[in-house]
Amino acid sequence: MSQGILLELLQISRKLLIDSVSAFGLLLLDFIIWPTPLRNIMTQREGLFSYTTLTHAIAGATGGVLATMMFYPLETVKSRLQIEENQRRDNQNSFKIMIELAEEEGVSTLYRGMLPVVQSVCVSSFVYYYTFHGLKTFVKSPSVSKDLILGIVAGSINVLTTTPFWVVNTRLKMKGLRSFEPLRYSSLLGGLKRIYLDEGLGALWRGTGPSLLLTCNPAVQFAIYETLKREIGSNLSAIHYFFLGAFSKCVATILTYPLIFIQNLQRHGHKYKNLKANANALELILYITRTLGIQGLYKGLEAKLLQSVLMAAFVFVTYEKVKQMVHRVLLPTKLVK
Repeated sequence: MSQGILLELLQISRKLLIDSVSAFGLLLLDFIIWPTPLRNIMTQREGLFSYTTLTHAIAGATGGVLATMMFYPLETVKSRLQIEENQRRDNQNSFKIMIELAEEEGVSTLYRGMLPVVQSVCVSSFVYYYTFHGLKTFVKSPSVSKDLILGIVAGSINVLTTTPFWVVNTRLKMKGLRSFEPLRYSSLLGGLKRIYLDEGLGALWRGTGPSLLLTCNPAVQFAIYETLKREIGSNLSAIHYFFLGAFSKCVATILTYPLIFIQNLQRHGHKYKNLKANANALELILYITRTLGIQGLYKGLEAKLLQSVLMAAFVFVTYEKVKQMVHRVLLPTKLVK
């Protein structure tokens, strides 16, 4: 039974990867056939509105989308561990939970709510990479502290513009489960509209506080990644990018996981007894530590680490390679840094 499920997962992942690569090919073709005058204007500009910045954003969004689709079942496991009250699964490893979910609810449950997540990742990654590298053009001499500041600024802009997408996504992941109330929407836009009408505009930015604090996560990640890249030097291979991305994300995730956990609870809604439904981040932290101990704030860490580290490693490899490929096609005489 488990072998059949794994084969089905591999077939789904293969199809998703082929579709993603095809979509990126069309996107690249679109850029290649840009009118020459327009391309020349973009390549001559420097700073925030430049071709180089756009290249970083496209590469980052591509890496984010491909990685999300490839490792989405791990994201599902992480979300279920964080939000569901199922003590039986707390001590199980991620792959065992994945197989168990597929056997009990079908393989499709591992990809529940994936399309809105992919759409949001695309927008979010584009905004973050564009902002980070756009602002970086104004920095004369890069350093760890400057990378941290740029990461926090880029992350804050990203949070304020894309939080509504993630509120909808968190709920769509749990759609159809018996332990949660049925949703009246099934798409990203439908969710945005329904939450606004039913709960008000503020509900779309629920969890913004922890999210703003969590801007330190990608900030730490990028600071470590960029610093290590500078220290190691140029001519890095895909293996270098893989391990640099994995290491930087591992450190950032361990340091900030309690905030990630609280953020998820606020976006979806908790099921704790004796705690009001709209509890703020501090109230949630105090309640969890009082009833479950400090370890309660690290529920689902193993799944999150596995998912985040693998995704980050894949994202950075894809980002660097796509950046180089797009640049070689469109600007063979320059170098994207």
